[in-house]
Amino acid sequence: QVQLDESGGGSVQAGGSLRLSCAARGFGYYAMGWFRQAPGKEREFVAAIDWKTSATEYSNSVVGRFTISRDGSENTVHLQMNSLQPEDTGLYYCAADYARVTKNRPPDYWGQGTQVTVSS
Repeated sequence: QVQLDESGGGSVQAGGSLRLSCAARGFGYYAMGWFRQAPGKEREFVAAIDWKTSATEYSNSVVGRFTISRDGSENTVHLQMNSLQPEDTGLYYCAADYARVTKNRPPDYWGQGTQVTVSS
């Protein structure tokens, strides 16, 4: 069983920055990433990082503004979010998968979610 502990959400004005973190507790190594869900919308893929290669993938809506990184020694993944816009508002979920975090299927594990609110 894997437990994902998220932190770092909050409220910020447009143009501001936030940094989300997610610590994975459990056996093994995983691909990790982030999804988000805005009110009234479906959950959508944001970013992912491969644990072995550190290869990253981003949704088109966050490319150039968000950066995903990992701290292998602590099994933690971070999402640095810059130039935030009101459309980035939502509940951000950490995700972990034994193979790959991808927009094409749900991951093996979800975190509880952390709220990000961007005001104009």
